Amino acid sequence: MKRHAFFKTVWATSVASLLFASAASAETLRLSHNTGDTTTWHEAAELFNDLLNEASGGELSVRTFPNSQLAGGDQMRQFEMVGRGAIDLVMTSAINVTPLIPEMAVFSLPYLYDGYDQVDATMNGEPVTLLEEIMDEKGVKVLAWGESGFRELTNSKRPIRSPDDMRGLNMRVAGPMYVDVMDALGANPQQMQWVETISALQQGVVDGQENGIGAVIIPQRIYEVQDYITLWHYSYDPVFLGVSKQRWESFDAETQEMVQQAADQAMAHQLAITRENTAKGVDFLREQGMDITELTPEEIEVFRQATAPAFDIWAERVGPDIVSSFVETIESSKQQ
Repeated sequence: MKRHAFFKTVWATSVASLLFASAASAETLRLSHNTGDTTTWHEAAELFNDLLNEASGGELSVRTFPNSQLAGGDQMRQFEMVGRGAIDLVMTSAINVTPLIPEMAVFSLPYLYDGYDQVDATMNGEPVTLLEEIMDEKGVKVLAWGESGFRELTNSKRPIRSPDDMRGLNMRVAGPMYVDVMDALGANPQQMQWVETISALQQGVVDGQENGIGAVIIPQRIYEVQDYITLWHYSYDPVFLGVSKQRWESFDAETQEMVQQAADQAMAHQLAITRENTAKGVDFLREQGMDITELTPEEIEVFRQATAPAFDIWAERVGPDIVSSFVETIESSKQQ
């Protein structure tokens, strides 16, 4: 009996040691993103964790912090923190990186794109590679891309059919390029963190905002605090999942492959459900009581002309090589 008890004790101790060693070797990465936990951004982050955890046998997991919590609510600061290794991963939109990398504004130049075919041509070709190389130099490796989609305009005051209708509206904007766009339209832009925006809309501090329907407007329930939406498709907003280069280079080749595959699958899912939600979103918003304004091509052209000065200013800041790469790819896609 003593001999049996001895071996039982040894076995239990060995199992406990193995479990402890496994727990000690397991690693949890921290991921920060801008939006709330009901968005397609958050869904993708959670899927990324699930995929990575499964692929690594529990050795690698991801803890997601929504609403820019790790950056004190500052969505612009997240990228810089990942670049210096203070945060492992970031999911953010291109426009939120423009204070550090002005070239990232190219995606969102007003009326650069006419539709998703043109978007996909640039996101799957040389243009996006140029931006990834610049971000790599800033210490962030882009793993995969998704999207918030085309940013549509909401407000609580009136239908918007022309630039004249924009005059005097206090508009929340995400970044400096949009400040110039709203100035060109006669609105009063207020750059504001997303975590502050819902309450600002509720309290009337700002009259409106602009964002993607499927990724933000519906999941963040903007229709509860805004009465009007204008489908003007004026600016496209891609989202990327990036990892600190310091963290990436600490992984062995097998781990890098696991992380990359999980990122590819998670962001492909994010893009797919965002487009699906956007496609059926207008009818949903109408059912929720929003007044829907769909602009004609002629009305969109008026907005295009009105925002041309902002386009020119930011095209110069982005740089001719990058802008040319995007424009040439878009023009080529029209001929296919």
